[in-house]
Amino acid sequence: MTDPPYDKPLPVAQPESDRYWEGARNGELWLRRCLDCKRAYFYPRNICPNCSSRNVEWAKVSGRATLYTFAIVHRAPHPGCEADVPYVTAIVELEEGPRMATNIVGVAADPAALTIGMPLRAVFEKATDQVTLPKFRPA
Repeated sequence: MTDPPYDKPLPVAQPESDRYWEGARNGELWLRRCLDCKRAYFYPRNICPNCSSRNVEWAKVSGRATLYTFAIVHRAPHPGCEADVPYVTAIVELEEGPRMATNIVGVAADPAALTIGMPLRAVFEKATDQVTLPKFRPA
């Protein structure tokens, strides 16, 4: 038996994000890090948003984060998401500093189950052979 096709919107990879998506397919979270100001950043791009340096590298990061803010989605924004509501969208603050948008899984979509600052860890959902989505669950 095969899985049904993934019918939700998917991100479109850009050349500067290829390493990020390759890492996600392997269950790893990769960020860009500036070698001049020493700060990691997200979303992947070839110039540091903090100091404008082009002296940047890829770095595998821990996948640990804390919940920065969240919202519970009760009305599906796309027909492919209807079976998932309610679900939690969030901004998480990675241990390395950057914040990223994601979903919180493995917890009830209930404000009583979520606490700002709660520890999280990255998990990875395979959407297609090419796209694996980083999500977060309580640590």
